[in-house]
Amino acid sequence: TAQAVRNALLDVPELKDFSQRVDGAMTSLVARVKAWVPDAEAALAAGKTLPAMPAETTIPNDVQAPTHCFNGRLAAVIPYAIKGALWYQGESNGGEGDSYYDKMRALIGGWRTLWGEGDFPFYHVQLANFQRSDANNAAGGDGWARLREAQRKSLTIPHTGMAVITDIGDAGNIHPKDKQDVGWRLAQWALAKDYGKNVVPSGPLFKAATVEGDKIRVSFDYVGGGLIAAEKHNLDPLKVADDGKLKQFAICGEDKKWVWADAVIDGATVVCSSDPVKAPVAVRYAFAMNPVGANLYNKDGMPASPFRSDNY
Repeated sequence: TAQAVRNALLDVPELKDFSQRVDGAMTSLVARVKAWVPDAEAALAAGKTLPAMPAETTIPNDVQAPTHCFNGRLAAVIPYAIKGALWYQGESNGGEGDSYYDKMRALIGGWRTLWGEGDFPFYHVQLANFQRSDANNAAGGDGWARLREAQRKSLTIPHTGMAVITDIGDAGNIHPKDKQDVGWRLAQWALAKDYGKNVVPSGPLFKAATVEGDKIRVSFDYVGGGLIAAEKHNLDPLKVADDGKLKQFAICGEDKKWVWADAVIDGATVVCSSDPVKAPVAVRYAFAMNPVGANLYNKDGMPASPFRSDNY
């Protein structure tokens, strides 16, 4: 309950403000219990019906407050048996950045502690593409870009996975209709990691960026059968790009002035360059609220996650 959530928050020092909010609710509960005890004792002595015991509550009328959804939706099913968890995140966190990674640490760690089943698998969905982004803004960073980066960073938590869906969202609908691909992509993680199937669980995930003169070479995990430039439309199969050109890659030099890059597939890597940037230092891919045209996939049918090699 609230105390269990408080313990999970305390395990992540970066969330001190949230644990303080829960402490406030717990302090209120203690005060109400203290007030209830003498009334209850008096009722018992008089043989009367006891007054209702104060309920453990979260911050009133705030569905986004710590413990609120947990108490109402999850607490009742712990500690029933669990194989793993699939998490389709709420977009209300979209304006956050790295703090969301801290919340994921608390969430996943808290659940695993409460269930007592060890590091059971936890697979989540990265936010979809939505609304509009400025096609001339190579730097990106708008909207949910930084939240997606925090979600990608969450993969450093043991036994986690992430379904990328920045290719199947809807610019005009915060709840995109294509859930079939979402489910299929989540399933690949479970099949590969928990059920012993020989499948690639993910699209390409950023591994490293290496400067080579006036170019940057990007390597990936989960290349699978190979890298391709492709398009995804609704539930149709991938369509390989006729020209093989990659989109939504940007690079910058020490001046941090981002420009769109010429990006080409070279074996299991992508090489990025641009004439104006003679000495590149960083690279970004699909780092925008709606990275229209982002088209790096593996041949196993899954898109690359947005990423950035910098921390600007």
